[in-house]
Amino acid sequence: MSTYKLVCPHCLSRMRIRTSEGTHIFLRVAYLQCTNEACGWSVRAEFEMTHEMSPSGMANPTVKLPIATVAQRRAAMAAVTDQPDLLEQLETEHAL
Repeated sequence: MSTYKLVCPHCLSRMRIRTSEGTHIFLRVAYLQCTNEACGWSVRAEFEMTHEMSPSGMANPTVKLPIATVAQRRAAMAAVTDQPDLLEQLETEHAL
């Protein structure tokens, strides 16, 4: 599993999160800074949970996000692993 690397679009150095705050259960605002001192670029960013990629094994009934499409799940999995898509398999079984 890989971790997401935030890259400065100006100098292509790594960015670091200086601070962040939760504004909603699905939204976090972060303040980033380039690690290249000669560049020094800083920015405000928002990280938002938008779609459910796979169901939780401990589902909270108050958490309601749209389920990702098969295409969205395939794109996410292609970037990470060759693991089979459980939801796609269930959709295929129900279609039969």
